[in-house]
Amino acid sequence: MNEIKCPHCGQVFTVDESGYAALLNQVRDHEFQRELNERISLAEKNREQDMALAVAKAEEELRAQIAQRDSQLAAQTEQFRAEAKDLQLAAQNEKAELEKLLSGTGIKISTGMGGLKEIARMDGVDIMLNSVVGMVGLVPTLTAIEKGTDIALANKETLVAGGELVIKAAAEKGVKIYPVDSEHSAIFQCLQGNEGNKLKGIILTASGGPFFGKTKFDLEGVTVEQALNHPNWSMGRKITIDSATLMNKGLEFIEAMWLFKLRPEQIEIVVHRQSVVHSAVEYEDNSVIAQLGVPDMKIPIQYALLYPERVESDVKKLSLTDYGKLTFEKPDYDTFDCLRACIKAVTIGGNLPAAVNGANEEAVAAFLDGRIDFLDIGRIVMSVCDSTPRKEIKCVEDVLEADRLAREEARRLALAMKN
Repeated sequence: MNEIKCPHCGQVFTVDESGYAALLNQVRDHEFQRELNERISLAEKNREQDMALAVAKAEEELRAQIAQRDSQLAAQTEQFRAEAKDLQLAAQNEKAELEKLLSGTGIKISTGMGGLKEIARMDGVDIMLNSVVGMVGLVPTLTAIEKGTDIALANKETLVAGGELVIKAAAEKGVKIYPVDSEHSAIFQCLQGNEGNKLKGIILTASGGPFFGKTKFDLEGVTVEQALNHPNWSMGRKITIDSATLMNKGLEFIEAMWLFKLRPEQIEIVVHRQSVVHSAVEYEDNSVIAQLGVPDMKIPIQYALLYPERVESDVKKLSLTDYGKLTFEKPDYDTFDCLRACIKAVTIGGNLPAAVNGANEEAVAAFLDGRIDFLDIGRIVMSVCDSTPRKEIKCVEDVLEADRLAREEARRLALAMKN
């Protein structure tokens, strides 16, 4: 027999061997479990501390990287500002020199946004041709509309970024907008005489640029010279790069929606390598009317300026037999991110079209300067499209703000890709 004394009341109990063994096992099991729990608790505390230290270290490293990139971006911004000041000074010097040369001729020289707005407000103008490159064309277009001047529009960014504002203002002022882009001119021409017929949709043709049929793997390491080598059209550097990335067709997709009051599902993009069929319209009876011609911008420019008259032109006559055959294929949305980003942006609406346009302008400039790779253009544009929250466009300041924010993000992404 074994005696056990209660530690609380002091009473002594007598238990046999089996009972004593059972009690002893209970005590041992309790102590074991307690010690096990303590060890588990300690291990969990140690793990939490290790995780906290790891997280803190990762956050510190991330903050250091962000600080470094912010510092680099700030330095780059200062560099751009210095270069802009140099360019502005050079422009001012050139203007002064030109004014001196033209002294006494009565010819006035205007420069910058002020000059563009001054031209847009000129009296006695039948039609204003806006062919400046980029977002800079929006304000002069709105200025001309306010003046009541009809517009021949070759600056697609005007409608891409501020389409709703421009179309509404033009309607209120009774201003007509005549498209100059070959594709939109083709659609406009195909609509003539069919005003009473219901439009089912349009076919927007694309040359495909210099890289049609290429994969993203094929486009790694593309040079500026290769991207500027367009097979059919002779254009400026920016629009030629836009054609290579198919951004140009994405911008035209958005522009067509505003010009012809279309929904995204009413527009089909077709790659037509020969650039003979400039676009087509489809009516509710499934009839399709297309406009054809040699790839020469003289035709759409002349049509916009002289509408509704057609006059003799020195453009080469189209001979279909010289081409032999015309081909039509679907675009590659997977390879060309810019095209996909534009369609997504206009489908969402609001400030998104202005954002992707601003991002593209920055990305193209970075590529032409050798600061990013060709495929980075699409990556930047799509990233800005995905990360920009939708906001309504109520005034031109909203458009300019969307453009500014997108450009800042595009510059940040370009810097990160370079590093």
